[in-house]
Amino acid sequence: MDTVVNSRNTPPRPGGLRGIESRSIDYVPLRERHGKAWHLWPVWFTGDAHLATVATGVLGISMGSNLLWTGIAIVAGCAFGTFFMAFHSSQGPQLGLPQMIQSRPQFGYLGALLVWVVALVTYLGYNAFNQLLAGEAAHLLFGVDPTVAYLVFTVLAVLLAVFGYDWIHKAQRWLAYGLLLVLGVFSVGIGFTGEIPAGQFSASGFHAEAFAIQFFVAAAYQLSWAIYVSDYSRYLPRTVGVRATFWWTYLGALIGGAWMMLVGAVAASLNAGLNTSEAIHQAGNAIFPGFGTVLVVLALLGLITITGLNFYGASLTLLSIADSVRPVRSSRAKRIVTLVVCAVLSTSVALSASANFLHEFEHFLGVLLLLFTPWTAINLVDFFWVRHTHYSIREIFNPRGMYGRWGWRGLLAYAIGFVAMLPFVNSAVYTGPVARLLGGTDIAMLPGLVVSGAVYLLVCRSLDTAAERALIARADADLETAEVR
Repeated sequence: MDTVVNSRNTPPRPGGLRGIESRSIDYVPLRERHGKAWHLWPVWFTGDAHLATVATGVLGISMGSNLLWTGIAIVAGCAFGTFFMAFHSSQGPQLGLPQMIQSRPQFGYLGALLVWVVALVTYLGYNAFNQLLAGEAAHLLFGVDPTVAYLVFTVLAVLLAVFGYDWIHKAQRWLAYGLLLVLGVFSVGIGFTGEIPAGQFSASGFHAEAFAIQFFVAAAYQLSWAIYVSDYSRYLPRTVGVRATFWWTYLGALIGGAWMMLVGAVAASLNAGLNTSEAIHQAGNAIFPGFGTVLVVLALLGLITITGLNFYGASLTLLSIADSVRPVRSSRAKRIVTLVVCAVLSTSVALSASANFLHEFEHFLGVLLLLFTPWTAINLVDFFWVRHTHYSIREIFNPRGMYGRWGWRGLLAYAIGFVAMLPFVNSAVYTGPVARLLGGTDIAMLPGLVVSGAVYLLVCRSLDTAAERALIARADADLETAEVR
């Protein structure tokens, strides 16, 4: 695991047939690594700067909070949730693997299916919501039938995912420049319109329940990227380091997420009762005629690229699931087939969804918070505090290898962490006693992170990491000279 990288060599790009990425869940050798840590900033800035993020920022206003307190909740929630998400990004250059396959050392070869199935549902759910928003925006801008918009939007997103890693990075980078300009104009211009209603910046407008819900929903939204963050850092040279990877990811996601949620909050305070696209369209036009259209178009383009990222991650997760049932040899064809399967599934969900989008989206984020909080704590504690970044790439793909088929430590910590969250949960299905005492405020993320991480750290005291490192050295001795699927 301590292979020295010759940074003077220029590794080949991960391309293949006509620029289509050839790798999927397999290891990226050091000779193919390329890019710089700052390239992560536009990926996650643009990844957050789109219509779904705008919708997340509307929640506090819709519950009766004013703009001041909604804004504080958004920034604080994004800062908190992004903190954990960005640490996952630093795993990519160290391991050269997609995010979800890295769960095997904690949960086992088969035990990792628990989080992979949840991740796949998350991808499909997010993309279904994205398709609904795209249909809404396309109908507003062009009068297009929403069903037609779903299909065109999905095809564009899938095409980006087919070409893969490098094209995704390029698309996010160029779109980031346009978004920075437009969001800057909006942020300055909205202050000169005089349209913001009185009382929106009053300190007396504090609404405890709305503040807490906006905070934790923003945090859950940012944390939900954790399931695939290292998918987009795994081609970086290992020499970029943990700190640089963390900070470029953190700043990109924090600024993009908080800024776009604030746009949603401002638009909602100006245009109560309108849907997301209409609200930001009118808010933009209040600055000068036609600017609202520019704002919605760029937010829609951002939605296409992030949906492409979601399809890309969903295909890798589906391949990981298939690999646990029967070992899969990575190929372009398999990745493209799984992309099509995921696109069909998410489009089916979008076509059958009800009109009550915002309400359903809030509950969907709440479920994500509940399911992914224990996983992120266990995965990060294992990487930084238990195994200290030392893993065998070969053994991760070995169904009878050193990590076992069922990782009892990870599964036990997940179960205990999940149960510890239940008293603090407030969802459409269940409300815990503590959440009821807090007026319906869901703070389950906090005990989930602490309990899951602490339990995993405790049960790993019996893990012989020194013996593991000796096995790693033998198993991965020829890692860079032989093909690893």
